[in-house]
Parts: sequence; structure tokens; C-alpha cells
Amino acid sequence: MSIPTSTDVVVVGAGFAGLTAARALLRLGHQVVVLEGRDRVGGRSSTTTIAGVPVDLGGTFVGPTQDAVLALAGELGCRSVPTYDRGKNLIRWHGRVRSYRSTIPRLSMMELFDVSRIQWRFERLSRLIRVKEPWNSANAQKLDELTLEQWLRSAGANASTRNLMAIMSRVTWGAEPDEVSMLHAARYVKAAGGLDRMLDVRGGAQQERFPEGTQQIAWKMAEELGDRVVLSAPVSRIERHDDGTVAVSCPSGVVQARAVIVAIPPQHRTGIEFSPALPEPYTELAENWPQGNLSKAYAAYEKPFWRTNGCSGEALSDEGPVFITFDVSPGGENGPGILLGFTDARTFDRLSPAERREQALSGFATLFGDAALKPIDYLDHCWSAEQFAPGGPTAAVPPGSWTQYGRWLREPVDAIHWAGTETADEWTGFLDGAVRSGQRAAAEVAGRLTG
Repeated sequence: MSIPTSTDVVVVGAGFAGLTAARALLRLGHQVVVLEGRDRVGGRSSTTTIAGVPVDLGGTFVGPTQDAVLALAGELGCRSVPTYDRGKNLIRWHGRVRSYRSTIPRLSMMELFDVSRIQWRFERLSRLIRVKEPWNSANAQKLDELTLEQWLRSAGANASTRNLMAIMSRVTWGAEPDEVSMLHAARYVKAAGGLDRMLDVRGGAQQERFPEGTQQIAWKMAEELGDRVVLSAPVSRIERHDDGTVAVSCPSGVVQARAVIVAIPPQHRTGIEFSPALPEPYTELAENWPQGNLSKAYAAYEKPFWRTNGCSGEALSDEGPVFITFDVSPGGENGPGILLGFTDARTFDRLSPAERREQALSGFATLFGDAALKPIDYLDHCWSAEQFAPGGPTAAVPPGSWTQYGRWLREPVDAIHWAGTETADEWTGFLDGAVRSGQRAAAEVAGRLTG
């Protein structure tokens, strides 16, 4: 597809952040072109079907206080429904499956006491973090020198508490606790409104989902933008000119613009050549802000049989590859039943498709019984295999990165501005954070264009 040779703003990336920014700028009367490397819009939101039912390979859930994405969905006519959570939750723990009915599984009295103690200490610490400038927080240097695992051990967390926090770390960042900076973990949790808000279904970030999938939101934004969105157009070079303009290059040509918004994960900024080169801290940031790695598996059944057994479909497991599950069935007890399982990409992704299917179904069966071994349909998705922006749902920021490079995460470089959920101050790493970052970047650029 041909692209214009000039515009006011080029947006790199047609995920929720890029499309939100482009839509906002267009409404302000500015000319916009969105260049996307993939052959689809949505970024880390991608909807497909299983047994004829839409399911999300990427971002799935929304919840209270995620006002930006909920308002956008409402404006576009995308309805959400409550995530099924009636009945008992299950946990596979030390080779045994047990049930529980709250956020924290029913462990021994000593284990419960320790989990509550560590959660209290974590929440207390996170309240001291300055989300906008975490490097200026009290004890920022000390916290950024520690991994989450090291902090847990220094706080005297027992093995059960550390194992539960490991499950949280895998599903949140697609990384192990010994890979994530404690400063990053504390900031991230505060940006989500606390551990309960981040982890819960009812009252939390998994409270609702979109029965037609989350990618419909991106599709509808793209429909409004029309031919301003160019797919299969990976940006290879951004050149800054002395007059303050930029030239953005992709296989379809070169676009001259007054500003550019780079709305891709920080790690993947390294795939673009900047001329002249960005200041050294920006390059080092991209090299030290890695994506996590997370994969998903879905199994469809004629009926949600686990409900008959009084189960909610929510489960945790301390053994992989499936370590957390949800019920995302489209209807009642007589319709198809669909289980969603988050899987450990470290072991899952290197398996053959047949082995992945076997292991995922085995994981479901360990939790919900042998009926899980006989689905009417199955699919999985390994985000590490993506050609563009491979990895997990968000960045798994390692020790040292926030205090050394964090101040350049979204600071513009002349006419180059940055967006993406990693740059958000609220709901970082979620769809809501992506929308907020697009709104912020659009406001920055609009201010630049109007002087």
C-alpha cells in the first residue's frame, strides 16, 4: 500500500497506544499516518476463535478504575461481561489439589499468616513509591539493587509465600521473581492500585472481559482512521532534521513529518535506526528494559463441566506448564465451556504443537479431572514466536534499570515522542495503561504542533 510523503505526525505501532494517539490527534485536526509492522492492528491484543467462540491470545480482562479503556470501549460500542467466578477456586500445591474461595488460597495457618505478613509489607512499601519518578522514591537505589526474590528472602518469606509470589510474577511480567527489580515490582503494583486490585477477579483487574474479544476495540479505532493506518510497514529508520522535522522510513517509502510517536515496547526500539543516534541513555534504556515472556492455552468443551462440580474455573498450580486458569465460557451451563490457561513460556514454547497440547490438557486435567483431556477444540499461542514485538504482556524490568535509565523512558527527544503501556503511570502493563499513554503522547505532540 502506498503511503503519503508528508504528514503532521507519524505514529509507529497500531496497538492500543498508537491508535489512541492517532485518533486523538486526528480529532484535533492534525494529519496522521500510522505505520504498523504486523499485518493486523491491535499490538498485544489479538482475537481469534476456538469452537467458533472469540478468545483473546493477548490482553483479555478489564476491571474497576481502568477508566480510560472502559470509556474507549463504551464509546466504540464494545460491551463487556463479568468474568465467571461462582464456585470454589482450586490450587495444586505440593502434589495435592485443594479448594479455596478467596484471593489467597487456603493454606496452613502458618502459611496464611506469612502470606498476609508479606502482602502487608509489600503494600506498605509500594505506598512510598513515586510512580511518576520512582528513581526519586525513598530507598529507590536500595530497592532497585534487589530482585523481587531477594526482597522476599530478606523479608523472611517462607517457601510457600515465595512460590505464590512466583505465580504472580509469571502472570504479571512473564518472568521469575529473580529477574524483576523490586523497585519495578513495587511501582507496578502501586500503578495498579495494590495487589488485591491487580490480582482479584471481582473488584479487580480480571473482573470483566469482552465476549467479542479486545481486538475489536483496535479494529474500530482503525476503521475510524481508515487508510491512515498502513499495515505490513515496519519502521526501519527515523531521521531528525535540523529544522525540527523527522523522516520516517519503512518498506513502502519515507514520510516527512513534524513529529513522530513511537508506540512500541521499549526493548523493540532497538529495531529502529535513529539518525543522528539517540543520546546514550535512551539506547541503554532500550537494551535494559526487556520484555517478559508469557504464553496461553485454550481448551473448549461441549459444556463447562467444572461448574457442575461446583468449580469457578479459576485455579493456581505450583507445577507447569499451566500455572493459572480462568473460565471464559460464552454462556450458561449448556453452552460450550472454555478454559483459559496461562503457561510457563520457558518450558512450553520449545515444545512441538502436539506436545504443547498434551501438556496443557494434562495440566487442566490435574486441576479439573479427566474430562479436561477430551476437548472439542484446542489452541495455544506463544508470544515469543511473534515476528514483531515478541515477548510477554509487558516489560520485566531488571535490577538497576529504573534508577539508571527510567527518567528517559518517555522523555521526548526533539520531535520523537514515546508511548506504550510501559510508559504509563496508571495501570502500567495493561490495556488501560496503553490507552492512557496514547492520550498523553497525543497531548504532548499537539502542544508541540501548536507551539
